[in-house]
Amino acid sequence: MKAIRRFTVRTVLPEPLRPLGELAQNLRWSWHQETRELFRDVDPEGWRAAQGDPVRLLGAVSKERLSGLAADRRFLRRLAAVAEDLADYTTNPRWYQQQSDLPAAIAYFSPEFGITSALPQYSGGLGILAGDHLKAASDLGVPLIGVGLLYRHGYFRQSLSREGWQQETYPVLDPNSLPVGPLREADGTPAEVALTLTDGRTLRARIWKAQVGRVPLLLLDSDVEGNQLAERDVTDRLYGGGSEHRLLQEMLLGIGGVRAVRAYCRITGHPDPEVFHTNEGHAGFLGLERIRELSLEGLGFDAALEAVRAGTLFTTHTPVPAGIDRFDRELVGRHLGDGGELPGVDIGRILELGRETYPGGDPNLFNMAVMGLRLAQRANGVSTLHGAVSREMFAGLWPGFDPVDVPITSITNGVHAPTWVAPEVQALAARHSGTQAAEDAVTIGGEDRWDAVDGAPDTAIWELRRELREQLVEDVRRRLRASWRQRGAGDAELGWTDQVLDPDVLTIGFARRVPSYKRLTLMLRDQDRLRSMLLHPERPIQIVVAGKAHPADDGGKRLVQELVRFTDDPRVRHRIVFLPDYDMRMARRLYPGCDVWLNNPLRPLEACGTSGMKAALNGCLNLSVLDGWWDEWFDGDNGWAIPTADGLSDEDRRDQLEAAALYELLENQVAPRFYDHGPQGVPQRWIEMVRHTLTTLGPKVLAGRMVRDYVNELYAPAARSHRAVQGAAAAELADWKGRVRQQWPQVAVDHVETGPVDEGGTPELGSTLSLRAQVSLGGLDPADVDVQLLSGRVDAADRLTTPSVVSLKPAGRPDDTGRHQYEGQLTLDRTGAFGYTVRVLPSHRLLATPAELGLMAVPPETEGMTAGVLR
Repeated sequence: MKAIRRFTVRTVLPEPLRPLGELAQNLRWSWHQETRELFRDVDPEGWRAAQGDPVRLLGAVSKERLSGLAADRRFLRRLAAVAEDLADYTTNPRWYQQQSDLPAAIAYFSPEFGITSALPQYSGGLGILAGDHLKAASDLGVPLIGVGLLYRHGYFRQSLSREGWQQETYPVLDPNSLPVGPLREADGTPAEVALTLTDGRTLRARIWKAQVGRVPLLLLDSDVEGNQLAERDVTDRLYGGGSEHRLLQEMLLGIGGVRAVRAYCRITGHPDPEVFHTNEGHAGFLGLERIRELSLEGLGFDAALEAVRAGTLFTTHTPVPAGIDRFDRELVGRHLGDGGELPGVDIGRILELGRETYPGGDPNLFNMAVMGLRLAQRANGVSTLHGAVSREMFAGLWPGFDPVDVPITSITNGVHAPTWVAPEVQALAARHSGTQAAEDAVTIGGEDRWDAVDGAPDTAIWELRRELREQLVEDVRRRLRASWRQRGAGDAELGWTDQVLDPDVLTIGFARRVPSYKRLTLMLRDQDRLRSMLLHPERPIQIVVAGKAHPADDGGKRLVQELVRFTDDPRVRHRIVFLPDYDMRMARRLYPGCDVWLNNPLRPLEACGTSGMKAALNGCLNLSVLDGWWDEWFDGDNGWAIPTADGLSDEDRRDQLEAAALYELLENQVAPRFYDHGPQGVPQRWIEMVRHTLTTLGPKVLAGRMVRDYVNELYAPAARSHRAVQGAAAAELADWKGRVRQQWPQVAVDHVETGPVDEGGTPELGSTLSLRAQVSLGGLDPADVDVQLLSGRVDAADRLTTPSVVSLKPAGRPDDTGRHQYEGQLTLDRTGAFGYTVRVLPSHRLLATPAELGLMAVPPETEGMTAGVLR
């Protein structure tokens, strides 16, 4: 049989309806309620069949219906208003345009983007976060360019066997039926990028563009004519294939992604990015491509590295080394060395960037996160706790530094409220804030409007919660019937599904990926106790669970099967369900419909965990281990904290203790409060917690707050560094770093002494010590270093806890031995155990932080800390 050629037939809209096509191609419809309602009214039945996808809807609507709409004046007025609103949204100045000294453009690279289920290019939290980042950037007017891959099969569709085993299918996605369009050159030909592979092969990729409000998202697709079969399969599926397959994907994302950005800016006239943001290590090769670009302009490797680092930001999302991509060094060298993709760039220097130089590192592996950190002048984790965990995890790259001084900051993730807040919650906020549009009550410009919920009566909030719970119950029953049919059940066997869940019962949600650390089955530790809670005659609970295990993770699949088998038990199946194929469509019902959102990972292995944020924005209370974002924003009135047995080495015992703590909370605090109805027939204390959650967490957990933090704390400083470290300045900085590294072995703090404490010699609060330090600088000048005094409280091991830091001043010329004298004063402003020490760090105007080089000199161990007790 001859090969079948595939193509897509597009609907030709009547002229009056042409704006519908433009609205369908801008993914703002995925979070803009008025646009969604407009498409729904094109054909309500077709909208349900298309699962809320305007492109599919317009491809299926009849010519007769389109002709009728083209003559419907009321519909055309609505269409004109929505189209005008989109034009205003995409062209008028927003928050970013009101600021000054900000980057002209930022390129944001991620291996996955969760914008909408109609564009299934995501697997979990990383992709959803990236999608929310783009949406919030659009709302704020941030000139972001998103860069990713277009996977032919997306991630995978999940179903269950009769025995409850996860099964995967990989539907083929046709880009022509997705809300994307090809980027075209001026002559109309599709824009492409090409990478040189070993053995003279070429990897070509077409550039597709999705428009996310104001933000273009460029997606690279290797399934193009001219590629051999292996190259066509590079973008076959997300997180699939072996090591070399993943390496080629990441080369295409990083190296090809930079080339796609250059093509987009050349074709459209968009400003070139001043800042490149690497969302996780998968896109780290983008820095190598930019070094190659600068080498063609005549910069040497070291100078090019400094220029690239200045404008690069690296965000890590993993709290465990096992979550980092690591490749065999020989494999990387083969693809990037002679005859590979980066001609003219020293492969030895490339391999050094990914080398694990810290104790315990494997010298034969190339670590993508390590390379990402070395190619970026700025780095961050995604919650306050995760920032601390990351500093501990990567401290080996800054030998001698305490983890607190490792230059990795944190910006806590956020979620895009218009995407995740139910329309009914938006409407409640709008009614009590006086806004015209429901969306305005929860968007970036109106964060203070969350306080409007304080004006909503208890009965209104409780009625809203029941309405959302009822919608979830209906959705669960429909999905459960469909799942059981896939498992082989006939309709005659499924009458029981009509009684699954109860809209008046306390509803708990648990939905996420299924790696072992998230502990999907912790709730099953004591199955008899769980059954008693599910079936309690006065205070029952019901649980909705969803989640996908990675196709290669049989351990995760066994966890899914264990849970499914429990939910299949006829005694409890009306109270606990597992829903397969968790995606954004399901999530948009699940978060609003639950009363409690459960999260019980092994602390501190949850980097952030944004699902609880989405639930909170809908008035759902969190019941979570103090990990990720909950560790920093739990306040005792917005939910419950599950006690943890941190540090217990026996994992089974730890699970047992933490499961018991979970049961205790559910039985004695959560359920009683939900069912404690007062004279008005509503649980007043519960509603107070819901109102408190909305008004206090609402402004904090927004993606708009997150993106503003990135702009102010990272993007703007990176852009300033980018402008400063170019050409000769980059060469100057590289030469200076080389000289400092060469001379640093000779830098030493030789002696530190202090003068008497006033006249009596007894340390007292408010007294002052004069301090002198003798420092050898070798061949360096005083201008090359910063000699610092650190002082403050000390712990039992005589370690400074939160020291204050001041710079000492040079005093006169070097002595006969060449040692420099530094002086300063130490004010004893705190009582209790105190201490001080001196250290020397490199100093240059173009450094982002003195810790950047990973070099530090301290006094000999006998002088390393002077401590005492201040009365």
